Amino acid sequence: MIEQKKNKSALAGIKVLELGTLIAGPFCSRMLAEFGAEVIKIEAPDSGDPLRQWRVLKDGTSLWWSVQARNKKCITLNLKTQEGQEIAQRLALDADIIVENYRPGVLEKWQLGFDDLAAINPATIMVRLSGYGQTGPMKDLPGFGAIAESMGGLRYVSGHADRPPVRVGISIGDSVAAMHGVIGAMMALRHRDVTGGRWNGKQGDECVAGDGQMVDVALYESVFNLMESLVPEFDHAGVVRERTGGALPGIVPSNTYTTGDGENIVIAGNGDAIFRRLMLAIGRDDLAADLQLVRNDGRVPRTAEIDAAIQSWCATQSIQTALQILSDADVPVGKIYSVRNMMDDPQFLARQMFEQHAFADGTPVKLPAITPKMSVTPGQTHWLGPKLGQHNDEVLHDLGFDDVEIAKMRLNKII
Repeated sequence: MIEQKKNKSALAGIKVLELGTLIAGPFCSRMLAEFGAEVIKIEAPDSGDPLRQWRVLKDGTSLWWSVQARNKKCITLNLKTQEGQEIAQRLALDADIIVENYRPGVLEKWQLGFDDLAAINPATIMVRLSGYGQTGPMKDLPGFGAIAESMGGLRYVSGHADRPPVRVGISIGDSVAAMHGVIGAMMALRHRDVTGGRWNGKQGDECVAGDGQMVDVALYESVFNLMESLVPEFDHAGVVRERTGGALPGIVPSNTYTTGDGENIVIAGNGDAIFRRLMLAIGRDDLAADLQLVRNDGRVPRTAEIDAAIQSWCATQSIQTALQILSDADVPVGKIYSVRNMMDDPQFLARQMFEQHAFADGTPVKLPAITPKMSVTPGQTHWLGPKLGQHNDEVLHDLGFDDVEIAKMRLNKII
């Protein structure tokens, strides 16, 4: 194993300004912060990001917050005031990347839109995450991950054929959009650097700057991007993919089965050689030798028969026995993990997928480790999600404000 050099960060020296709340935008900038970018998150002075109060709380603050805002510097700023907008603009012009997930048009009202900033700093990179993107007839509608999952096609194919569509138990639409935002930010940063680099802070003939750009991420399009062969199957063959429960449509066998002790097990025997090994392992030599079933296209018409054979065998086995037999036969198989299973699983532990930290009062807490794993510049957690306005003084001092000016801002409710 290559030794990790933990003193290096992939994004050291990169400044990010986060303007947004809840999931998509903050998750995008969270990943940048995990790999070394200096992320300054702006929150409303009175309440902050609503995610601070979501789900399970400790001392009034969400446990989710400790992950979503780790490594970020959080400041409060009233963006409805001219003074707040001017401070935000100074931070934006100094940033390499701006991440925002307001409704289209909100930043423009505050003179913080992409065109406003790019007119001053041509190297501006702005990642804009919204439900429907910055253009089109739906751009002004509120967009949530659940709606994006529905419009992008995911919900339609999720669940059992004889029941209404179901959702995945996490905010997958927001998270997928966030990852698209990170990818777009990295590509835009690469382009900026090869076309001139960071803005030198000057205007006119003395201006030196690479080409910035707007990264327009629509939540529904991010989900749509995952939908495999959905479009050509419909366009060329008129096929509308439907719900298939735990099975992977058109790829056989790949499904969820129930063992004799009532546990659920996932078996993926869809590779041609794997299918033969699977059939031999469950005692169905006849299916292993059936020439029609040698390839996936021959197995698809007999999906129900194959699944019934596997389920019949699983019903006679405990989950541990089934896992052992199929693993010994080199068939991809796994139980469905809850978080309880993950916390003491040898693979999770060997990969160091949990980090031990402590809250300010000393209470220990585990966080998920940072992925992807990088051999030279791994991500690191430097601190958990901070208190509301915790970095006000530090950030404002860096902008050149003194203690008297900062005290006046507090008095006037600008911060």
